[in-house]
Amino acid sequence: MSCVCLFGDSVGKGVIYDSAQRRYQLIRENAAALYSRVSGVVVKNYASFGCTLGKGWRILRRHLEELAHCDRVILEFGGNDCDFDWAAVAADPRGDHQPKTPLHEFEAGYAALVEEVRAQGGRPVLLNLPPIHAPRYCAWISRGLDGERILEFLGEVERIYRWQEMYSLAVCRVAMRESAQLIDIRSAFLAERDYASLLCEDGIHPNKDGQALISQTILSASRW
Repeated sequence: MSCVCLFGDSVGKGVIYDSAQRRYQLIRENAAALYSRVSGVVVKNYASFGCTLGKGWRILRRHLEELAHCDRVILEFGGNDCDFDWAAVAADPRGDHQPKTPLHEFEAGYAALVEEVRAQGGRPVLLNLPPIHAPRYCAWISRGLDGERILEFLGEVERIYRWQEMYSLAVCRVAMRESAQLIDIRSAFLAERDYASLLCEDGIHPNKDGQALISQTILSASRW
């Protein structure tokens, strides 16, 4: 039976924000589960909520022996790497704040991760980042903080969209440089008439419909 390993963050795990219950939760009908059910491919989902590339390295090292036995190793990182300590930003908007993983470190580290997957006999497939909804996300990160000071740091609301997009483009560059397959889930969202309707209240996590779109995109792009 075909098998795929998945390493990534909450998007890969299938975590959504439930506005009614006011909490994050894992949905059963997530992209990995839907893909597995339709394709018949077993998905070993090692994605983790809040996972950065650094944590992803640590998780992947625990499963190195499995990589050669999977048809593909899907990698989905970047959404947490580009995030900031927003409380620190609000406290000092003119300070020198760095994201969890600076862009040049993220790109170099991701390339090294792809090479490690190959060295272990795995065949890497990269997913770029789904787009965020900047106004909704800015309101989300400003909860309990001084939103005006966060906006002072950003310069304008849409800068947070462009910042996150730089990490998605870095994923694309890594895939191109490493000759790895890229599945362009970002374009699938942007092609929708109202992509914001596919995102949760927080403006960053795909909702149930967004997870379904990710599954459909992977199914359409699968060559294994």
